[in-house]
Amino acid sequence: ALFMENARKGSIVSRANSIGSTSASSVPNTDDEDSDYHQEPYKESYKDRRRRAHTQAEQKRRDAIKKGYDDLQAIVPTCEQQDFSIGSQKMSKAIVLQKTIDYIQFLHKEKKKQEEEVSTLRKDVMALKIMKVNYEQIVKAHQDNPNEGKDQVSDEVKFNVFQGIMDSLFQSFNASISVTSFQELSACVFSWIEEHCKPQTLRDIVIGVLHQLKTQLY
Repeated sequence: ALFMENARKGSIVSRANSIGSTSASSVPNTDDEDSDYHQEPYKESYKDRRRRAHTQAEQKRRDAIKKGYDDLQAIVPTCEQQDFSIGSQKMSKAIVLQKTIDYIQFLHKEKKKQEEEVSTLRKDVMALKIMKVNYEQIVKAHQDNPNEGKDQVSDEVKFNVFQGIMDSLFQSFNASISVTSFQELSACVFSWIEEHCKPQTLRDIVIGVLHQLKTQLY
């Protein structure tokens, strides 16, 4: 009976040890295995985040480029015009860039032309200011001496004298000068000046015009 009791206790202890070993083996390791179990998803999640951030950055860059081309098409007038060689197809980026370059070059030419026009206008303004000052001095001098110049020749007579002299000179100029080309004009004009614009010739023209006006006036 003692032997049987000891055998039964030994069997119970053996079964208990076996069950404990099996239960222990089925429980996951809380040190190494558990650490590996949590660490692997973290690495994978980090890669996903990097990939997602890279994808978003690339998409943002593409969107910025597309917006830039859209803005160019909206700003450049030639990009808005219908290109019959392209038809209804979407305008390529290369065409947009080329049309933009052409438009910028056109704007540079227009700017240069406007700068030249502004320079010319400034010179005209300066000349008008000088004329204004001279006329103001003439008016002031006339206001200071209102009786001065009453016996002088009128402006109409002066104009008639000038017109008569210019008409005579133009007749000789028209008969002697050829304006077919600039070369012929250059070759003839100096000889005309030497022949028809001598002091004695001009003196005779002026005297003749004055005699003619004297006859008309009196």
